[in-house]
Amino acid sequence: MTARDRIKKYRRCGGAADLVRVEVLVPSLARDEVLRLAERLRDEHRSDRELEVLCAQALSQYSVRILDNVDLDRLPDLRARAVVIAKAMMERGDAQAFVLGRELLSRAERV
Repeated sequence: MTARDRIKKYRRCGGAADLVRVEVLVPSLARDEVLRLAERLRDEHRSDRELEVLCAQALSQYSVRILDNVDLDRLPDLRARAVVIAKAMMERGDAQAFVLGRELLSRAERV
């Protein structure tokens, strides 16, 4: 596999596959502010992906027990869904569900 092929594959399915490169012209005094904004956006994106994985894990293991009367599609975003899932797991689940629920809740409340 050539270096060019590896780069294409990484951009398609690697760690940063869902990120895009952006180049902008800003005043030199605002450079640090733009870099901080980009770093914050990457951190939020990374935490959202981790939260999505935890939600999927929780639903695959406990959806029958915790989602008896809940419509997750009506909730506005991932963090709201994670809070509802976490609270339901902590109320209705076993000890492992409680631990996973606490983890979900702590990650969902981080901003």
